[in-house]
Amino acid sequence: MTAMVLRRPKTPLEAERRPLPSPGPGELLLAVEACGVCRTDLHVVDGELEHPKLPIVPGHEIVGRVAAIGAGVTDFAVGERVGVPWLGHTCGCCPYCSSGRENLCDDPLFTGYTRDGGYATHTVADASYCFPLPSDSDAAALAPLLCAGLIGWRSLKMTGDARDIGIYGFGAAAHIVAQVAIARGRRIFAFVRPGDTAARDFALSLGAVWAGGSDETPPEKLDAAIIFAPVGALVPRALAAVRKGGTVVCGGIHMSDIPSFPYALLWEERRLVSIANLTREDAREFLALAPQVGIETHVVRYPLTAANEALADLRDGRLQGAAVLIP
Repeated sequence: MTAMVLRRPKTPLEAERRPLPSPGPGELLLAVEACGVCRTDLHVVDGELEHPKLPIVPGHEIVGRVAAIGAGVTDFAVGERVGVPWLGHTCGCCPYCSSGRENLCDDPLFTGYTRDGGYATHTVADASYCFPLPSDSDAAALAPLLCAGLIGWRSLKMTGDARDIGIYGFGAAAHIVAQVAIARGRRIFAFVRPGDTAARDFALSLGAVWAGGSDETPPEKLDAAIIFAPVGALVPRALAAVRKGGTVVCGGIHMSDIPSFPYALLWEERRLVSIANLTREDAREFLALAPQVGIETHVVRYPLTAANEALADLRDGRLQGAAVLIP
């Protein structure tokens, strides 16, 4: 097999030939068809998420076919298409797992961070954290659903019944969750990098009622805001943009420091919450919902060996939608 490997943070990935692994008990060996390039991968590569397993194969938006089955696995068949998300394993016994909050597990494994991921021709995954995917759909189009879609869905649920929702950072997650929200009768206000007319036009093309720079004030107060951009300075801006009783959801796994802000921005029962990882129930809900909504993911395809180029394009904001690696 071939894998793109991170040996040290802040260094380019290296192509490496490896022996084909065998799945252990409860595991699947997958032949990777596509793997999305997520901003979390960028945080791992750039050293912003500490303590990855090194060397590590990044990638946690994996679409693949079952190539071999480990002992004890009965839910999947060879040749079946499955998806693998960020949450790769949980302990099942800590207080969080025992109370339906496995996303907060005390002893988890994360795909592409603490266990090898999908920037490769093959990968091994815990079968309990794999999900069946449509066999006849485009693998590249499915890949962003496995994280951008799931985190967007969990973030959207945190906004409750909010009608007017601002989205800060209109990338892979935003372009998916916007489609879900609009299908449910919500109004989307998109905030992009100042001067990024391509991202503004992209948001409007998906049905946003307004799009402007993240330094702008929306034309009306919002019921909620979701922040996907890893920029802490957006938190007080979003709080200032929401109505009394509004909610600001931080949907990323990493963010620069949040500057101090006056208590008045939080007062009047505004809420500031974060999203951490996902649960398998989130995945089941969203993957059942996606075909009903008719989500169209906008993807830019790269060959596996161009993973560094894809990461650079994401880092520099040259993408509309999501980057996907194709082995």
